[in-house]
Amino acid sequence: MVAARGNGYPDPESLWLWAGLKPSVLEKLAEADAFSGMGLPRRDALWQVRAIKGPTPLPLFSDPIDGEGIYEPPVNLPTMQLGEEVVEDYVAMRLSLRAHPMELLRPSIPGIIAHGDLLTTQHRRISVCGLVITRQRPGTASGVIFLTLEDETGVSNVVVWPKVYERFRRMVIGGRLLRVTGKLEREGIVMHLIADQIEDLSFRLSDLGHPLDGAIGITAPQVDDAPRTAFRPSRAMHPRDQAKQLFPSRDFH
Repeated sequence: MVAARGNGYPDPESLWLWAGLKPSVLEKLAEADAFSGMGLPRRDALWQVRAIKGPTPLPLFSDPIDGEGIYEPPVNLPTMQLGEEVVEDYVAMRLSLRAHPMELLRPSIPGIIAHGDLLTTQHRRISVCGLVITRQRPGTASGVIFLTLEDETGVSNVVVWPKVYERFRRMVIGGRLLRVTGKLEREGIVMHLIADQIEDLSFRLSDLGHPLDGAIGITAPQVDDAPRTAFRPSRAMHPRDQAKQLFPSRDFH
């Protein structure tokens, strides 16, 4: 790509013609919104990429100056909502630079405190909500589980005692978006929320502009450090299970 770029690539087709990228690679780049620098939103880029059918250009079309390309009449595709863009970012890259899911969901989840406000809150009993980014159950902690929740302002450290874990085991193990209520304990700038109520709100992630089951079927992300398989959601899947695929956590035992 660097060797063939010259003064830049004007469109996805030029990457196919000049750099020899396969259509499957171009599609993954489009799904990750890599063509936004060309002024192409994600849907428009996918539209252009899917017009490219052959794995390599035919000799007639291989000359970037005199050859003919694949041209279609312009279309006006619906603009994606911010929530849709965020979900597609997570599908392709497991992160988004546009917004955090909690930033979009917060107005519809009353009674929670942003993680960034914990240092200044005067309340001892509070509720927080966020994506589960880590779960830890150290062997030396006598069954205590430590959760790290993330929202758009920062992270919260949650302590789940064994008896609380027994009551909310399914939420603690399987939830990807949790609302946790408990007692806030401070020691200097270190804070922990001692959980006594845990609610799984993973299904709310489907509120980010479209359902998680059908609308993201156009993408097949293959990311993360572990051996991976393409995410092909089924309509039979529960939103909680889809959330595990889209918003995975790092779990240590």
